[in-house]
Amino acid sequence: MPSDPPSPAAMRRDYTEHGPLLESSLAKEWTAQFAAWFADATAFGLPEPNAMIVSTASAEGRPSSRTVLLKGYDSAGFVFFTNYGSRKGTEAADNPYASLVFPWFPMQRQVIVSGRVERVSRAETEEYFASRPRGSQLGAWASPQSRVLPDRDAVDAGLAAAVQRFGDGPVPAPPHWGGLRVIPETVEFWQGRSNRLHDRLRYRDADGDWIVERLAP
Repeated sequence: MPSDPPSPAAMRRDYTEHGPLLESSLAKEWTAQFAAWFADATAFGLPEPNAMIVSTASAEGRPSSRTVLLKGYDSAGFVFFTNYGSRKGTEAADNPYASLVFPWFPMQRQVIVSGRVERVSRAETEEYFASRPRGSQLGAWASPQSRVLPDRDAVDAGLAAAVQRFGDGPVPAPPHWGGLRVIPETVEFWQGRSNRLHDRLRYRDADGDWIVERLAP
């Protein structure tokens, strides 16, 4: 007979591998702090350290989340790309706010971002789209992302239609596809500590000036 499934309530791990995250050790700008932690995550060997959970909400406030890949960041915000007709794309248009979580669990770290959402320029979208593998370019034309399909054959048919349409020629960025930028209002750096008394330091935009706040664990 199959064994009983593990109990989530019984799963515990004390976070003792890192020292404290103190205000004195924090970079002046959130961009520099994120760059340092992102470099740490990459050097640590995390698979896809640019993977992040993106949460959006409908106009009625119903939330949804999914994992996407960060494709750029700077002082203006965090950028990812999607089909604008997808659930996240339509929700970002109807309710232009989002939250990002970088779940770097093996390092006992998280970065949590919240802020407004805007579309990137068309030039920025086209520049990034041109850098994508051809298969990914064709896939952007093939998939009506987030729509209900009858079966997998519909996906394959969409790809076949895209291949026939463009042949061996260049594949342009679809008009319904492009970048979204999350413009941070807060950026929180979370470091695991023992006894669940974690360190949480948050940069917050206070009318154009960034301040650092410590949050209770």
